[in-house]
Amino acid sequence: MASTAPALRIEPLSDQHDRESFASGVEPLDRYLRHQAGQDARRRVASCFVLVSDGDRIPIGYYTLAATCIALAELPEALAKRLPRYPVVPATLMGRLAVDAGHQGRGHGEFMLLDAFSRVLRNEIASYAFVVDAKDDRAARFYQRYVSDISSKEAKDCSPQWPRSPNCFRSILKMATSARQKNVDIFLI
Repeated sequence: MASTAPALRIEPLSDQHDRESFASGVEPLDRYLRHQAGQDARRRVASCFVLVSDGDRIPIGYYTLAATCIALAELPEALAKRLPRYPVVPATLMGRLAVDAGHQGRGHGEFMLLDAFSRVLRNEIASYAFVVDAKDDRAARFYQRYVSDISSKEAKDCSPQWPRSPNCFRSILKMATSARQKNVDIFLI
């Protein structure tokens, strides 16, 4: 009889999860989950979701979502001219995405990215775009796998946790287009 792999699920971070055992190999991401994620969730600054297998309290991976906005001037002109002339448009920021080193290379990052995107699409609060900050080349390559059409402008600073460098980029996934079609448009700003 073949053994069955445990079912995976994504759920909000809680005190029941063993965050101390999580190790992605990227210290700022590990430290955030261990020491800051719970506080951010309680303060309603960011929501943290963890990927776990049935019966296990140790996260396989996690991601965070938070409200943000994008200055109209940061968007490609072709997009900006179709929007109301507000100074900013609402967006959702995926501030962090990490997979435990022992579980990397199994598609868990993609699973969590698509779950996050699905949560934003299902949300009743309007969000024009889904924003990700890639902290390095490896993260940038991961996000670029989901690109169908790119339009770029001068790069802006990434989030404060990942100081601007040639390896740092911010990308915007346009929500309305993505809800209508299977592929996702990402615009690098």
